[in-house]
Amino acid sequence: MDVFATIITFFQQGGPFMYPLLIVMVIGLAIALERFLYLRRARRENRRLWDQLLPLLNQGDYEAAERAATNSETAIGRVLGYGLARSKSASSRADVEMAMEESLMEVTPLLERRTHYLATFANIATLMGLLGTIIGLIEGFTAVANVNPAEKADLLSASISVAMNTTAFGLMVAIPLLLLHAVLQSNANELVENVEMAAIKFLNSFGFKS
Repeated sequence: MDVFATIITFFQQGGPFMYPLLIVMVIGLAIALERFLYLRRARRENRRLWDQLLPLLNQGDYEAAERAATNSETAIGRVLGYGLARSKSASSRADVEMAMEESLMEVTPLLERRTHYLATFANIATLMGLLGTIIGLIEGFTAVANVNPAEKADLLSASISVAMNTTAFGLMVAIPLLLLHAVLQSNANELVENVEMAAIKFLNSFGFKS
């Protein structure tokens, strides 16, 4: 209970800027959770589909591979399905490779969607915390302008202490969001690299001449 009371007091003393900071934190954490679950599911489904496609590609059963890829909503399914469809009319490896690169350009934004908002929210939280502190300091200096000099130092110290709460909370919001952004961006990049690797293995399974 003491910890909870301390948090409540800290939040209340921070001033009105604590509420928009709290909103930024909640939205950022919601985005991070959604992206984490999406990428984890995408990685699992990509691996499952690749385990299904690889034996078919090795056997040369491209019709069955195309059906499996086309029926899948995964990133690998979209890219390889596009490549398999293009391979029917393509005369060279370059034609299929170009088609798959085009499909990859469509898939990549889906994997990275909304992740960049976390870095933006982190910057907003930091700047909003500083702004709240500056406004709090202005109000504090204004309030003690006409106060007895003997009381001025105590009142000013109290005002500064309260104003700094906003900066502290802004950093408490920004730092986790930046870390989450880095982790999610790394996971998305890893998925894109896995799709690219699967595309290369798929191309190597054909007897195209460059």
